[in-house]
Formats: sequence, structure tokens, C-alpha cells
Amino acid sequence: MKAKIAIIGCLVGVISLVSCATKPENKDVIPVHDTFKLQSNQLKEERVINVWTPDGYSSGLDSLPVIYMADGGVAEDFLHIANTLDELIKAQKIPAVILVGIENTQRRRDLTGFTTVAKDKEIAPVVGGSAAFRAFIKEELFKEIEQRYRTKGEKTILGESAAGLFVMETFFLEPELFSNYIAFDPSLWWNDHFLVRTANENLEKTKTTNRKLWFAGSNATDIFPHTQELASILTANNAAALKWTYSDEPNEQHTTIFRATKQKALLWTLNK
Repeated sequence: MKAKIAIIGCLVGVISLVSCATKPENKDVIPVHDTFKLQSNQLKEERVINVWTPDGYSSGLDSLPVIYMADGGVAEDFLHIANTLDELIKAQKIPAVILVGIENTQRRRDLTGFTTVAKDKEIAPVVGGSAAFRAFIKEELFKEIEQRYRTKGEKTILGESAAGLFVMETFFLEPELFSNYIAFDPSLWWNDHFLVRTANENLEKTKTTNRKLWFAGSNATDIFPHTQELASILTANNAAALKWTYSDEPNEQHTTIFRATKQKALLWTLNK
């Protein structure tokens, strides 16, 4: 069993698969945004999609890069990421981008890959649905966004905790889907830290795929050993096509790291 230290109503370890980034004391302003529903054949259900566009988008002609995020509901992390993007774009610290938030239905199902660990399987009625969720993004959501908005080919994905695990799994298994990957405190302990154990093998398979990776680890005892090990693996691998950085954050908790490091992640990732 993973660590079970309660922090502001959220637990690290197995329970760190619950997103803890949006805390009650954070009163995020609701930015102007679009919301639509998309019926998914891949997931066999309807999904709510939130889309934020920067000032001037509606009156302009430019096509923009897109950031995709799980935990993208209005009651999840969509608001504070949209507001941060707005601040950085207005300050001319990053280029203009579109944000696409995917609202959760069964979060632990969609964001986890397979596991052979019995304790992992106890966290929800269904786990291991990440391949189907990735297919939904690839086969359905990309097309819908490209039809509705003026987009460039550059795509970024970001996520925290279990969503960070999904980001890292996609980075290793289908790295061509996104140009940029951002993972805050990814739950790399999943399936006996399978993604870390197989990192060298997957990196060798995809060593010529150009992409950027930014990831961070808090002081959560079930997370930082694996994020630090992955940083060591990436250093030793030295893949020329990969640009990456690891932000070691020992003063941050699992519940604080997302908001504490999001600006540095976006600045590093989105600037050329």
C-alpha cells in the first residue's frame, strides 16, 4: 500500500489519483469560454469539452497552437490554467494558444493504464482505460477542435497526478500525438512504476521523435523517487530529438505543486 498522509482532504499514494489542485480557498475567476458536448464512440458516452481562446482570437485570422488537458472541467483545473495563460499571453511572456479542457466522468478509469498490482485495482470499479481515452482524443477530439477553431499543428498536453500519469504514458507510448508534454507530480508509482521500469526501452523505440517534456515532482514519498529516477534515465539516455527538464520541488506538496509550478512549466515549454 502506498503512503496515506492526508493533506487538505486529499491523500498521497493510491489516493493521489484524485486531483487535489483545486482547493476550496481558491476562488478562480470564470473566464469567457465555449462549452460543447461531444458524443464519443471510443468511450461510449458523451463528454463535456471546455475551450478558452485568448483575447483577439474572434476578430483575428491567426491559427494557434492548442493545449489539451484532462481534469478540464469548470469545477476542476480548467479555470486556473485558462487564467494563467491569459496573464502570460497579455504580458507577452508566451505566444497565444487555445486551451481545451476535457471534463471528467470516470477519472481513474480514463487516466490509468493496465496494472497487475492488486492494490491498484482497488481504487475504482474500473481502471486501465487510458488507451480508449487516448483514442478519443486522437480520433475524435482533435478533429472536432480543428473543425471548430483555427489551429496549428503544435499540440501540448498537460496534467497533474493521475492526469500527469496519462501525460507520461502518452509521451512514452504515442509520442507523436503531441509536440509538448507537461506532467505535474505524475503518479508514476502506478503498476509498480511500470513506465519508469520500461522507460529506456520506450525511449529507444522513439529516439528520433522530436518532442519536449517538462515534469515536476513534489515531496510526496510515493512520487519523487520515481520522478527523480526518470530524470536520471533521461540524462543517461541523452536522446538528441528530445528536449526535457525536470523540476525537483521538495518544498511543494502533492496538493500545491500544480499551482506553484504551472507558470514555469508553461514558460519553458511554450517558448522556442
